[in-house]
Amino acid sequence: MVDATPWHCMPIDEILKRFNSNRDAGLSHNEAENRLKQYGYNQLEEKEGTSPFKLFFEQFNDFIVWVLFAASIISGFLGEWIDAVAIIAIIIINAIIGFVQEYRAEKSLAALQKMSAPFSRVMRGGETHLIPSRNIVPGDIVLLEAGDYVPADGILFSSFGLQTQEASLTGESTPVSKSTNAMNNPSLSIGDRKNMVSMGTFVTSGKGTCIIVKTGMLTELGRIAGLIREAGKEDTPLQRNLEVFGKKIVYVCLGIVTIVFLLELWRKDPLLEAFLTSVSLAVAAIPEGLPAIVTVALALGVQRMVKRHVLIRKLPSVETLGCTTVICTDKTGTLTQNEMTVKKIFTNGKTIDISGAGYAPEGRFSWNTMPLSDTDQKAVKMVMGIGILCNNAHMKKNNDTWKVIGDPTEGAILSAAAKAGMWKETLTKKMPLVSEIPFDSNRKKMSTIRNTPYDMLVCGKGAPDIIVNDCTKIYDNGSIRDITEDDIKVLVHENNKMASDALRVLGVAFRTLDAKITNLVPEVVEKNMIFVGLLAMIDPPRREVRDAVATCHKAGITTVMITGDHKNTARAIGEELGFITQDSKIIDGMELDTFSNEDLEKEVSKISVYARVSAEHKLKIVKAWKKQHAVVAMTGDGVNDAPAVKEANIGVSMGITGTDVTKEASDMVITDDNFSSIVAAVEEGRGIYDNIKKSIHYLLSCNTGEILTMLFASIFNLPLPLFPIQILWINIATDGLPALALCIDTVDPDIMKRQARRSTDQIIDKKLGSVMIFQGFIIALSTLFAYLYILYYTNSTEPGYLYYWIRNELIPCCTGGEISGDVERARTVAFCVMVISQLFHSFNCRNTKRSLFEIGVFTNKKLLIAAGISFALQAAIVHSHYLEDIFKVTPLGFRDWLVVMGFSSFIFIIMEFFKFFEKKSRK
Repeated sequence: MVDATPWHCMPIDEILKRFNSNRDAGLSHNEAENRLKQYGYNQLEEKEGTSPFKLFFEQFNDFIVWVLFAASIISGFLGEWIDAVAIIAIIIINAIIGFVQEYRAEKSLAALQKMSAPFSRVMRGGETHLIPSRNIVPGDIVLLEAGDYVPADGILFSSFGLQTQEASLTGESTPVSKSTNAMNNPSLSIGDRKNMVSMGTFVTSGKGTCIIVKTGMLTELGRIAGLIREAGKEDTPLQRNLEVFGKKIVYVCLGIVTIVFLLELWRKDPLLEAFLTSVSLAVAAIPEGLPAIVTVALALGVQRMVKRHVLIRKLPSVETLGCTTVICTDKTGTLTQNEMTVKKIFTNGKTIDISGAGYAPEGRFSWNTMPLSDTDQKAVKMVMGIGILCNNAHMKKNNDTWKVIGDPTEGAILSAAAKAGMWKETLTKKMPLVSEIPFDSNRKKMSTIRNTPYDMLVCGKGAPDIIVNDCTKIYDNGSIRDITEDDIKVLVHENNKMASDALRVLGVAFRTLDAKITNLVPEVVEKNMIFVGLLAMIDPPRREVRDAVATCHKAGITTVMITGDHKNTARAIGEELGFITQDSKIIDGMELDTFSNEDLEKEVSKISVYARVSAEHKLKIVKAWKKQHAVVAMTGDGVNDAPAVKEANIGVSMGITGTDVTKEASDMVITDDNFSSIVAAVEEGRGIYDNIKKSIHYLLSCNTGEILTMLFASIFNLPLPLFPIQILWINIATDGLPALALCIDTVDPDIMKRQARRSTDQIIDKKLGSVMIFQGFIIALSTLFAYLYILYYTNSTEPGYLYYWIRNELIPCCTGGEISGDVERARTVAFCVMVISQLFHSFNCRNTKRSLFEIGVFTNKKLLIAAGISFALQAAIVHSHYLEDIFKVTPLGFRDWLVVMGFSSFIFIIMEFFKFFEKKSRK
C-alpha cells in the first residue's frame, strides 16, 4: 500500500480501493483481525527505561572517581584502612547526590503513548463499535466529533465544520479547519494538509469521518518518537573540562610519584618508606573532595532555581546554562500566552483598541486613547452581541484562572464581550437558538438563527471578504444604510492592515428573518445581511519577553524564534519582541527544505525567525547551530518540539502548557511557562559556574601547596612533614566546608553584561593556573618554615641566632645529619599551618581582583561559619586524646598556636597586597 503519491494528494475513492474498505460499512471483523496481525497494535514502541540500579552505577562513570578508587585501593594495600574507607565514603556520597537528582528516568516514549486516545468509534461490518484505539488498523473507518482525540493518521471523506487543535504537532495555536478535498502539493507541511487528521491531535468542533492510512510508529507522532530516540546527549562543557583535568592530575601524580620514589631509593631509604612517601604525594595531588563539591554545588543551584520557577531534571544542565550562546524558542505558549485575545474592533469607521491580554475579562475600550462615545459604545455592543450569539464556546473560572471550553477564537470573543459587560449566559437566555449553519472551511463562515420577541435574528461571523459579500447594508453611527463601494474599500483596507500586523480578522453581520420561514438553508438565511464590524485578535506576546530577549542580547546570547505559524504572524511577533534586527532573515519550512545541511550551517547565524516548520526542521536547526560550536538551548511545549529539545545541549520545556513528551525529553522545566525564567536560569547558571570555578581554584591551589610541601621535603631530605591521613583530612574535611561555602557565594551583579563564555574555554586557564601555582608555593613555604622552625630552631643550642640554626641544624639535616628536634610536634604544627593557611586562602578565592574588604567580609556569612567550623575541628583533633593516634598528632601549647597563626596568615596578607597594587596599576 506504499505509493509515491502522498495520501493527502489522493482522491478518497482511490484510498478506499487501495485499503479494500467501504465508507459505509468499514472493514469486516475478520479482515480487521488479519490486519492487526499484519500491522501490529496502533501504539508507539516503548523504549526500556533506565533501571534505578543502572542509574546509580552510572554515577561512578567519571574519570576522577576512577582515580579516587585507585587511590583507595593503594591505601588499603599499604594498610592505611582509614584513608581507604574515607575515600570510598566520598565516592558513595557523591554518587547518592547525583542519583537522587537524576532519578526521574527518561519516559519520553511512554508519555507519547499516553497521548493516544484510549477508545475510538469505528465502523466494522456495517455497525458502529467502540474499540480500544490500539486495535485500530489501516483501512478502518473512524467517526470523529468535538472532544475526541484522533487515534491514528487518517484522510477525511466527510467533514461538517470539523476543526482540530494541532498545536502539539505544529505549534500553531489556532484550530485548523478541515475539508475533504484532496491536496495538490505533495510537499505540504502537516498544518497545511487540510484533508488529513493526525494521531495525538484532538477535535475542537464539528464532526467528520476518516479512513485510517497510518498507525503506530508509521504515524506523524510515531515518526517524532523515532526522532526522539535518534537525538543523543553530549557531555556538558564542565564534564568535558573535568574529564581533561582528571587525566592531567593522573599524569602529574605519576610524574611526581615516580620522581620522588626514585629519589628516595637513590638515598637508600627502605622500599616501604619510599613508597609511603610517594603515596603521600599522590594523595596530596588528588583533590578527593572535587567530585562531591561540584555535585553539591550543582544540587544547591538546583534548589535555588526552584525558587526562580526552574526545575532542573538533569544535574549537569545547571552548568551548561552558564555558557549558553543560542536560545531557540518555540512561539506558541512560550513567547505568547497561548490565549487568543481580541485587540481591535473596526466599527463606525473607527478602529477601537481593547486592552488586556488572555482570557481574563479585564480591560477597557478606547479610541485614540480616549473613552468611547455613546454611539461607539452602542456599536461595540452590537459587534459583541453578534459575536456572543454566533458562538459555541464557553468561559469558565477555575480558582483565579479563566479557561475557555471550545474554540480559542470564539473564547477570545466571549472574553472581549465580558470586558464590555456582556455575558453569553444572559444573552442566550433572551434569544434561544433555533438553528445553526456550522462553520465550513469551504464557506469560511458560520451562522446562527435565534428567536426574539418579534422575528428571528440571524447572526453571522467569518472571513471578512465572505461576510461583506453577503451584505447589502451596513450599520453606521447608530443607523442602517446601504453599503457602498467606498465602504467596501475601507473594510478591505482595514482588514489588510490588521492582517499585516499578524492579527486574525473576522467580520460580523446580522439580519432579521420572518418567523414564518422554515427553510433555514444558507441560500435563504445568509443573504441581505447588515455588516456591523471587524474583530481582530492575536495570541498576545508575554509582557516580560521583550525585556528578557534584550537581556539575552546584552549577555551575548543569540535568540531564535521557531514556530509553526505563518510567516507574517512570525514576522510581526518577532519584530514586536526584538528577535528581528536589520540584518536578520526570516524563512519558512518550504524555503528551509531547499537548504542542504551544509547550506544551513553557513546561513544559520543570519536567520532569526523560522515559520511553518516541522519536527525535522527544528532538529535540523539545532544540529546546524551545534555544528557552529554553539551551546544551544531549545525551548518548547509541544510534541513537535521534543526531538529538538532532546538534541539541544540544554532542553527546556514548559511546565504548564508543555506536553509530558517534551518534559521528559528536556533537561529543565520552566514551571511558570515564562520566557524570562529562562533568562533567570541562564543568570543562575553563570553564577553557579563562577562559584564552581572559585571552589576549584581554592581546592587546586591548596592541593598545589600540599604537593610542593611534600616535594620540597623529599628533595631536601627532611622528615615527612605530613602523613597521608592528615592530607586526606585536609582535602576532605577542612577544605570541603569552605569550598562548599564558595559554591554559594553572592553572584556578580554585572554577570549578565558579560559575553557568553565559549564551551571550549578551560575552567583553569593559563593565567589562573599560574596564580594557583604561586599561591600554592606561598602555602608550601609557610608550612615548611613553620615545620622547620619548630623542628630545629626552637630546639637549637643557639636559639637566638638564625645563622647558627641554619649552619648547625638545618644544613646537616638536609645532607643526612641527625634530627635534634621534636618531629611529632613539628609535624603537628605543619599540619595546623597547612589547614589554617588554606582557611585564610578561602577568602582570597572569593574574587581574584578585588580585596575582601572591598566586596565585604560579611557578604558570605556561610564562608565565615565554614572557616570557623573547620578551625574548631582542627583544634579538636589536635587536643583530643581519642584522635591523637588516628591523626598522629600531639597537643600544642599557646606559643605553638601563635606560630601557627602567624605563618598561616602569610597567604592572605600577600594576596591582599597583590590585589592592592594591581588595582592601583589598573587605575
